[in-house]
Amino acid sequence: MHLCQRCASLLLSRPLLSAAVQLATRTLHQRSHHILLQPIHSLTQRHARETWTPWGRRNLTDHQAASPEVNHNKTDAALRDVGKHIVPLENSKVHQISSQVSLLDIGLDSVVRPSPLQEISEEEAVQIQVPSALPPDSFTLRPYVDKSETLSKLVQLGVNLWELEQRPNVGSMLVRLDFHVDVAPKLLFLRDLGVEECKLGTLLTKNPFILTESLENLEARVSYLKAKRFSQQSVAAMVSKAPYLLNFSVERLDNRLGFFQQQLGLSAEKIRKVVTRLPKLLCGSLEPIKENLKVCELEFGFRGNEIQHIVTTVPKVLIANKRKLTQIFDFVHNTMDVPHSLIAKFPQVFNAKFLRIRERHLFLEYLGRAQYQPSQPNYISLDRLVFLPDDVFCSEVALATLEDFERFQKTL
Repeated sequence: MHLCQRCASLLLSRPLLSAAVQLATRTLHQRSHHILLQPIHSLTQRHARETWTPWGRRNLTDHQAASPEVNHNKTDAALRDVGKHIVPLENSKVHQISSQVSLLDIGLDSVVRPSPLQEISEEEAVQIQVPSALPPDSFTLRPYVDKSETLSKLVQLGVNLWELEQRPNVGSMLVRLDFHVDVAPKLLFLRDLGVEECKLGTLLTKNPFILTESLENLEARVSYLKAKRFSQQSVAAMVSKAPYLLNFSVERLDNRLGFFQQQLGLSAEKIRKVVTRLPKLLCGSLEPIKENLKVCELEFGFRGNEIQHIVTTVPKVLIANKRKLTQIFDFVHNTMDVPHSLIAKFPQVFNAKFLRIRERHLFLEYLGRAQYQPSQPNYISLDRLVFLPDDVFCSEVALATLEDFERFQKTL
């Protein structure tokens, strides 16, 4: 008798073997006992009523069934046929199977177990299926977090994986990254640069592609900024405000700095201040910047030195929405009758909300206190008009109560 390796390993457990042998023996004994105890007269009666022909089975005639001699002879023949198929219990297959199992039980120690170092063929190796540590595909990064060291560490840093998985190809990129090779060196580099640890999660959420940049390129770009006399604190602040800054090459950074110096006519020191306050100027498109500069010069009518002062004071004017800039300038200059010089002196008005400027001016006009000329009494500067809280504006500028201002707002 030959056994496969799986059967041999199962039979090595003697309690399991004995239980299996007892169950098999009991089942076969029950079947044999059921056959032996089956009533013989039922077999003889059924045999007596039927006869077999080469063309099939047919019933006996009533005359043949009624004849006692014929029935007696048929009964004896049926008993002889049944006796031929009855086998003594000691010679049955139950005894043979039980004896074979007992012999197998004796020789189980001689079964050779397969060695883990045993060589296998290429066909067997191809058939081996190794369960994957990660799901082959998924619509979310959730199944990978517990099994990927990179994702689990990013979650601990505060990275928003839900936001990243909404972006195409970012989730698959993060799963393929090795934490010790791809992620850890970049985190150490940013920390040594001066980026606060509490801001690393936000930075990587906005720009996960910095993890795919080589460490040599990142160091070269930081070295270039330091060569342009940006301090390390300034570079760290710029990277925190504009996470994509270090993804651009040295050539692009150099071209951007040269563009602003040429278009604005500012000194290198003032360019550094403008770029440090708004590092997005080095990352975004140049078309909105060129358009806003033309709007300030041609449509608004500001002179070159006024544009320089506006840009150095409020760099956001360069990337602000053109419609918003036009709306604010038109209302302040044409409706409030504020000259260019005062607007250039207080360019923070371009950062304010148009609705606030309109409501407060109309309230002052209703009270008869809308005076924006420095040479006239009761002069109100644009910064006090725009940036004071409502209660302070009402008490110090409008000389009214907050309830009066709120009731006036309801009439607009």
